[in-house]
Amino acid sequence: MELKDKIIVVTGAASGIGRALCLAFASEGAACVVCVDRDAVGAQSIAHEINGIAITVDVSCEPEIAAMITKVETEIGPIDVFCSNAGILTEGGAEVPDSDWQRIWEINVMSHVWAARHVVPLMVARGGGYLLNTASAAGLLNQIGSAPYGVTKHAAVGLAEWLAMTHGDSGIKVSVLCPQAVRTAMTEGFEDHVAAIDGMLEPEAAAQACVEAIRTEHFLVLPHPGVLDYMRRKTDDYDRWIGGMRKLNRVYGSQS
Repeated sequence: MELKDKIIVVTGAASGIGRALCLAFASEGAACVVCVDRDAVGAQSIAHEINGIAITVDVSCEPEIAAMITKVETEIGPIDVFCSNAGILTEGGAEVPDSDWQRIWEINVMSHVWAARHVVPLMVARGGGYLLNTASAAGLLNQIGSAPYGVTKHAAVGLAEWLAMTHGDSGIKVSVLCPQAVRTAMTEGFEDHVAAIDGMLEPEAAAQACVEAIRTEHFLVLPHPGVLDYMRRKTDDYDRWIGGMRKLNRVYGSQS
């Protein structure tokens, strides 16, 4: 899919990868980029910079997502590309309080579910559309020091796979972004953490990888190409891979 003249929604648009996506889509000639974030000031800032539209939404609330989609469809036009990008990191393991598990589940997983629930039927009815879901390399491998992050990102990848295989015949294209460390507010202070072992990318590099994936309609977006080799090692010998991850946990687990 070419992005020129398309109406594109980006959640988590105020900063990081979301902001970079808004800039990239605008530079590709999108008809309108809708900048969605619970940070109203940040959303307004990027919308002003690219002549887009800002909408304040808490993606942990389904009614707000539904209302935003309705607003865009009725006041701006049919959504061609929906980028479910917002996400959070919660450190810790099984001991993390249920309330924190619930919070990260709602943002990292259910926000994707709710977006698909409300936008996919509209896209199917008019013959197609595109979903870009931001997950993480943690959704393909795992996350040392954060069970909630690793678990929810696995679920986000699984959902993207399901959407692609279920709705592909109805014209719905899906890409899932799975980077390692990207220089954002989430990774601030983690420059020496295991996720940055292959280098920390700038958000613009991740956004450009997404642009290319959408253009070529490629499912898996890997700004860090080495992740594919790690996946192959994992599936080739799961026990050996877990042993290697235990070694990394001995080095990096104490940093979390």
